[in-house]
Amino acid sequence: MTIEEAQQQVDLWIQTYGVRYFSELTNMAILTEEVGELARIIARKYGDQSFKSGENGDNMADEMADILWVLICLANQTGVNLTEAFMQNIQKKTQRDSERHLNNPKL
Repeated sequence: MTIEEAQQQVDLWIQTYGVRYFSELTNMAILTEEVGELARIIARKYGDQSFKSGENGDNMADEMADILWVLICLANQTGVNLTEAFMQNIQKKTQRDSERHLNNPKL
């Protein structure tokens, strides 16, 4: 599935099942919440914290998908073509960082 197809798929789902998009502000809050849920799993799986009894962090992929879903919702409702935006972002990073990481002695 391409990014464009994902944007179309989310829009179709919203039209079919979701009634309407939540407001941009609500979706921004939801996005923050979802990122926090992923951060909690990563902090426990790869960091110094531990899971509570009965938790295992097996839902990391689902949390990433939740983040992608809400980001696509925000893109759709604000008129952002994520394919174009992502391609421009790659170009920006390539121009800005073409030698930066290669010359970084820390890497």
